[in-house]
Amino acid sequence: MLKNSYRTGLLLPTAAALALLMGGCSQEPQKASRVRPSSERKPAPEFTLKDSDGKTVQLSDYRGKVVLLNFWATWCGPCKIEIPWFIDFERRFKDQGFAVVGISMDEDGWNAVKPFISEAEMNYRVLLGNDTVAQLYGGVDALPTTFIIDREGKVAAVHSGLVSRRTYENDITQLFDSPRSGAPGADAGLRAAVSRAK
Repeated sequence: MLKNSYRTGLLLPTAAALALLMGGCSQEPQKASRVRPSSERKPAPEFTLKDSDGKTVQLSDYRGKVVLLNFWATWCGPCKIEIPWFIDFERRFKDQGFAVVGISMDEDGWNAVKPFISEAEMNYRVLLGNDTVAQLYGGVDALPTTFIIDREGKVAAVHSGLVSRRTYENDITQLFDSPRSGAPGADAGLRAAVSRAK
């Protein structure tokens, strides 16, 4: 996979910084909910990939959780803007039915990704992606691309390119407010955690 084969929401880190200074990210106009009604959601494609410890990971391992599945790369400026948000989401919500999973599309593999994970202090699971997985998810051609997956393993929202932190939080909160299968009332703690964090 070549760097040039992917488009990024903002091509240069300087452009991303300028956009932030001008309020482009934090002040993104909020549109109507991007979360699809449950009746319109399709199952997220299953995959099997390795994490940075060499362990095999499948998407189905996360069934029952709200998952933020992020396709990214170490050279992607907008990805670097989002990563601290995802670190915070993982810290705040991991014990309450939520997980961030990053899929790196770096062609240099773990040689590029492992040092980046350490330097950025990424606290969520990172997997090494490939073109096969990208094709399963619609031929991911922009980085970052992020899929918000509900507890039933279905795609509830898709974001291509850089969007605001608030947009992600709104998506996640809506899925936290959805009833968990077989566990009536189990989401009171999730709602309370989200309210405390705001």
